[in-house]
Amino acid sequence: MPLTYKEAGVDIDKQNLLIKNIKSIIRSTHGPEVLGGIGGFAGLFRLDTSNFKEPILVSSTDGVGTKIKIALMADNHEFIGIDLVAMVVNDLIVDGAHPLFFLDYFATGKLNVDRGKIIISGIAEGCKEAGCALIGGETAEMPGIYNEDEYDLAGFGVGVVDGDKVIDGSRISAKDVLIGLHSSGVHSNGFSLVRKVLFDRAKMNIDDYVEDIGKTLAEELITPTRIYVRSMLNILRAFEIKGIVHITGGGFIDNIPRILPARSSAVIHRTSWEVPPIFNFIKDLGKIEDAEMYRTFNMGIGMVLVVSEKDADDVMLRLKGLKEPAKVIGYVKSRKKGEDHVIFEE
Repeated sequence: MPLTYKEAGVDIDKQNLLIKNIKSIIRSTHGPEVLGGIGGFAGLFRLDTSNFKEPILVSSTDGVGTKIKIALMADNHEFIGIDLVAMVVNDLIVDGAHPLFFLDYFATGKLNVDRGKIIISGIAEGCKEAGCALIGGETAEMPGIYNEDEYDLAGFGVGVVDGDKVIDGSRISAKDVLIGLHSSGVHSNGFSLVRKVLFDRAKMNIDDYVEDIGKTLAEELITPTRIYVRSMLNILRAFEIKGIVHITGGGFIDNIPRILPARSSAVIHRTSWEVPPIFNFIKDLGKIEDAEMYRTFNMGIGMVLVVSEKDADDVMLRLKGLKEPAKVIGYVKSRKKGEDHVIFEE
């Protein structure tokens, strides 16, 4: 009897059905810059350089890590696509770049068309929030690599910034002020430790209600990563921002030094903002040291801006007007020999 691709575990008809179901969703992210239809071999995007003296393309790629395990446990896939976009576009805005377009890679053991549509809808929603177009992607059915119910996601984004407006941290100096933009929770990093503490050791259930948090674990943990693009573009139009840090894997300790000049340290006042309850819950339950927490999680601060002392109050006022919760969380100082790049004070 002849063997078919479907019998080997790959259903091309299902993939075509998914594409048919998501065409209108994808088109809703398009503007006149997107050329061609959906279903081609590559996405086409017309770059308008009229507003740039020296347009520089900025690219980024990322995934959502083991947060996908949480989505599977909760059987809630509505927001994981927003997470995917956020992890990429927040990295683009760190360089001052306006996100232009986004592509996704969706791999699964066995394609569930309804679930796939929900995931892609979330990606499209994230693109709308970031002001970029979803111009392409790939759906891969991979039996033998993933179990039937499993999937993974990767995202790829491109943005543009003028050459003289690239933010690289080179202008950061002593006495500059650190402003922290609040996160929506755990965002999309540290979930291997989250799962180890809550589910492996504490034997909790994803639907358990936690009094200290005021939500079930599912409600708290699937909260999508905040997308800071619109607020940041507004700020960048009005102020000189010397440095931006996206607090992801590596937390404060590994991420902040990536933009600091070699002879600078960032002093962080840990009591300057209220750490969301989920982090203290994980810390206490797992008996985790403070240093490990601040190297793994965002602790309630999803993005850090470095601004001059003279601009700090005005930037904070603008952020308040944008309804972007933020706090002044520290400052930059000259680093002495042997000092850490990130110093925590109460």
